Order: sequence, then structure tokens, then C-alpha cells
Amino acid sequence: MKYVLMFTSRPDLNASVDPELGQAVYKKVYEWFQENGDKFADSGAELLGVETATTIKHGDDGPVVVDGPFNEAKEVVGGFSVIDVPDMDAAVALVKTWPHLELPGVAVEIRPMVEDYSQFA
Repeated sequence: MKYVLMFTSRPDLNASVDPELGQAVYKKVYEWFQENGDKFADSGAELLGVETATTIKHGDDGPVVVDGPFNEAKEVVGGFSVIDVPDMDAAVALVKTWPHLELPGVAVEIRPMVEDYSQFA
């Protein structure tokens, strides 16, 4: 089954991380992707900061383009990947080894992907 992993963090806590620790963890992340490459169904993507975002949202007279996300959450999505593993237990086991979880404010949201759209017909 395919799952989307959304890698999140809190920018307010990122700033307090020692740069050497940040580099060491980032090296572990690279190794983690190499070690678990057989579980990934895509190449994923690391996203630039939220300050680079543009959002299109509903407006009374049609879609409205605005700068940035206007999300009330403190967490921001920094990247995503799609994995293909047998079940949610396998997805959870994999995500528990995500190196960035060593840092404060980091989380990974796991969501099953819709693969069969016939259920919506």
C-alpha cells in the first residue's frame, strides 16, 4: 500500500538547533534515504521555505492568489515522499527511524494514498 510521508518541522525551533548537530542529522537523512530506497515509490521532494510559497484559495468571485500559506499551525511541511509498504505498521516502523526526529519540533505525518478512484464513482 502507498503512503505519503509529510515531513514537518517548527521554524521557531529550527533556529535553536546547533548548526553542527543540524549538519550531522542531515548526513544521517541522506544515508536513511539510501538505506530505505527500496521502500520509496517516488523521488520525493524537499521544499523551500514557506516564505517562497504562493497559495490559490477560494474567493467569492473566483480563485484568489495570495502570498504564502495562511496556516494557523506552527508546523510547516518541509518535504514529502511516497512509500510503498505492506501496511500502516510498516510505515510507522520506517518513520520511527527518520533521523530528523532527533530534533525538537520535527514530526512526520503518514497518510494512506487513494489508489483506486473507482470507489468515488
